[in-house]
Amino acid sequence: MIEMNNMFIEIMRTIDPFLIAPYRFTGDEFAGFLIGTFCLCMLCVVLGELTISAAIRFNRKHLQELKQEITHKERLSFQAYAEDDKVSYKALNKEASEAWGRHFFTMAAYSAGILWPVPFALAWMQTRFQGVDFELIFPLNRLLADNVGYPFIFIPLYILARIVFKYLRPRLPYFRGVQAMLDKSGAESG
Repeated sequence: MIEMNNMFIEIMRTIDPFLIAPYRFTGDEFAGFLIGTFCLCMLCVVLGELTISAAIRFNRKHLQELKQEITHKERLSFQAYAEDDKVSYKALNKEASEAWGRHFFTMAAYSAGILWPVPFALAWMQTRFQGVDFELIFPLNRLLADNVGYPFIFIPLYILARIVFKYLRPRLPYFRGVQAMLDKSGAESG
């Protein structure tokens, strides 16, 4: 455990100059914090998207087999229903639902995988910004607190970075191919 902790500290030390650079783009501390945190959030988004796209590409055959199984079982269950074979219909419908559940939870796991960089980014921010508070203005200071820490700024900027990336993805070379793959996959299953 101590060795893992030392490795994590060494990694943080190594990437610190790269991560802190955007925070120093301006002479204004708050503007620099916003710009730097947004850049950090975009980095988290890109790393998460790279990870999920690699996982989906690696498991494409398995996902395609699940989709084909779902489609096949649904088609057979509709056929059994049309032939008024309720026993077969229920059995096939159950099998299609189970295959759909496996596909759903696989995709849910991939979606959760998008977020893996966030705790690391927040851990790095803690090394740099722990104890730094931001004063809230009215009415937020009445609803929440007078001061908040870096996570309060990070979370909305991360959401903004995800939205920005959504519109950038079709224009970025690697992600253009990923988007085409996702669009094709959606067209095949729909």
